[in-house]
Amino acid sequence: MSDEELVSIWLRPERVERSGPGRRPGYSREQITRVAVRMADTEGLEAATMRRIAGELGTGAMSLYRYVPKRDDLFDLMIDTVMGEIDLPEKPSGDWRADLSLVADQTRAAGLRHSWLIGLLNGRPILGPNLLRVHEFALRALDGLGLGIDEMSGFVGMVNDYVHSAIRREIGWLEEARRTGLDPERWKRDYIGPYVRQVVESGAYPLFSRSVLESATAHLAPAAHFQNGLDRVLNGIGAQITGARDGSGRR
Repeated sequence: MSDEELVSIWLRPERVERSGPGRRPGYSREQITRVAVRMADTEGLEAATMRRIAGELGTGAMSLYRYVPKRDDLFDLMIDTVMGEIDLPEKPSGDWRADLSLVADQTRAAGLRHSWLIGLLNGRPILGPNLLRVHEFALRALDGLGLGIDEMSGFVGMVNDYVHSAIRREIGWLEEARRTGLDPERWKRDYIGPYVRQVVESGAYPLFSRSVLESATAHLAPAAHFQNGLDRVLNGIGAQITGARDGSGRR
């Protein structure tokens, strides 16, 4: 990779071109990114190529590389555009649980609207302005509790890991139901249900069988199931915050 290719899209100045008589029409990163997001939403991430985007805009693919030099840059811009949909107040409320829950719920909503988002986020060190805004809000929710920055960052990471995993699992259920042509509840009941009953009746997996027959959370609606798992993560963070305070003379 050349030195030029190593330059982050966030360090590259936005190219501004004016259209007019005898000039080719100008474009913008936002315009290009919006088209890419729409294509990814409707046809899958693989459809969002510079060639397809250029066709949508009525120009040649090479002309768009002046605005977005490489595909990874396009992905970064797409992620940050979607993160811009997360609607947060200007500052946290002072209730860290409520604030982190708000971030989690908004992220889940964005992830379900754009099913490609979580897979693209996975492992990518994205530092776009909208993602930084969300991350800063989450850190500020924990600020003032006597925690060090490593603890605060670690707790925000724990919430993000849960949220991303939960969204990925929920999307997986939805995609499997879509593949089979069944709604999620019917998929569970009619498609996988007979096999699960056979497993339970075999007696070979007693603890799994208990989770099927006795679990109250396994049969919750998706939003309630998500909140149940999130509450457990937040309870764990709360216990560690309390322990940190108690172990250091209530910092």
